[in-house]
Amino acid sequence: MPSKKPFLTAVVLGTFFLSGILVGLSVTQAAEENIKPESKAEHDQRMKWWREARFGMFIHWGIYSVPAGEWKGRTDHAEWIRDTARIPLKQYEQFVGQFNPVKFNADQWVRIAKNAGARYIVITTKHHDGFCLFDSKYTDFDIMSTPFKRDIMKELSDACRRQGIAMCWYHSIMDWHHPDYLPRRKWEQRSAEGANFDRYVTYLKNQLRELTSNYGHIGVLWFDGEWERTWNHQRGQDLYNYVRGLDPNIIINNRVDKGRSGMAGLTQEGGFTGDFGTPEQEIPATGLPGVDWETCMTMNDHWGYNKHDHHWKSKEDLIHTLVDIASKGGNFLLNVGPTSEGLIPPASVERLEAMGRWMKVNGDSIYGTTASPFKKLAWGRCTQKPLPDGKTRLYLHVFHWPKDGALVVPGVSNEISGACLWSDPSGRRLAAAERKGGVVVTVPAACPDPIDTVVVLDLKGAPRLTAAH
Repeated sequence: MPSKKPFLTAVVLGTFFLSGILVGLSVTQAAEENIKPESKAEHDQRMKWWREARFGMFIHWGIYSVPAGEWKGRTDHAEWIRDTARIPLKQYEQFVGQFNPVKFNADQWVRIAKNAGARYIVITTKHHDGFCLFDSKYTDFDIMSTPFKRDIMKELSDACRRQGIAMCWYHSIMDWHHPDYLPRRKWEQRSAEGANFDRYVTYLKNQLRELTSNYGHIGVLWFDGEWERTWNHQRGQDLYNYVRGLDPNIIINNRVDKGRSGMAGLTQEGGFTGDFGTPEQEIPATGLPGVDWETCMTMNDHWGYNKHDHHWKSKEDLIHTLVDIASKGGNFLLNVGPTSEGLIPPASVERLEAMGRWMKVNGDSIYGTTASPFKKLAWGRCTQKPLPDGKTRLYLHVFHWPKDGALVVPGVSNEISGACLWSDPSGRRLAAAERKGGVVVTVPAACPDPIDTVVVLDLKGAPRLTAAH
């Protein structure tokens, strides 16, 4: 692919790159000088919108959507296809000329997310393959080299702003395209001679400066690809400080650094940086107490688009997953993988619409809530929210409706202020009797919503439970 932007041209690995390093260092130093110690109150204020949002939409999209998961008879690839199919770089670059998402409509995508109840969108500005969905002056391996020639990130960030959704970027530390990124893939024949990882870090920082400067305020920078040996704790700290220097209000996940254990995503003790943990495809059994965290998950078996993957989670499963995560104090980042034409697959849209119908009625039981005070509930889950008058509202998410009409809430010793079906527009009170060992709420015989009916139980004061519960 002919190079339009000389930063990546292999023949200029000398003085130009040296000047790039000096520029990068001066920017880094300037950024770090703007970092001030953050008090707990300031940290809480920075995290406030994210903690209240609870639900976001993840988007994995790039030129890997062109082969749509298929290569030489195998049909189980997706965003990792260059690695899993071992496609030589020059051959992979040909997808750039085939990527023309003429059906992409930024407002439609944001509307789909918003109608589902998502409060923020995280999209892959660059995945591990190195291709950029934005207009970058530091590479020609970007959206402006495709037949589409439109800055997708600009259109999407503008649409988010119009519709009141927080725009957030995913950005890979790993880069299989840049000549200075190390290590090479083990199967690759491309020489690493002359490669300089520090030069690559300068490139990484330059692009992050573009992403935090050219698109208005960005809510989250969601890093990934930090696990290879070339990245270390010191580089992670430096990058965290650099990005916070560019925008002190931005939120950064823990994958900027090395402080996670496998896919569990726990930001560990020991000085690792990052504002929240990132469990992947799993929900911690008891949440991650004392840590902000977000489970990211696919709707089927792949992150990027795979036309053969029809193993979709049901709408019931996705709603229950959202509730389960919120009941443990976490956020849910649910993924879609658009096609190379620019369409979110109909099966994804259908499930998001179902979640949106449920959220339209029950969103208050998710947004701004905190983790359940109960260790376990036989019939479902619980979220809670403090009320202005000192009371506490428990949102009882009933997955399994009691056949005898008695919803047992174990271990509660508070005085009860009131109970009702959240979906009942009349607000008619339900009988709630304090009994030894807890509270029993009398509910209708017919289940209003077989997926999850929310019963509200208002308590006087903070929840007081017996030790067993």
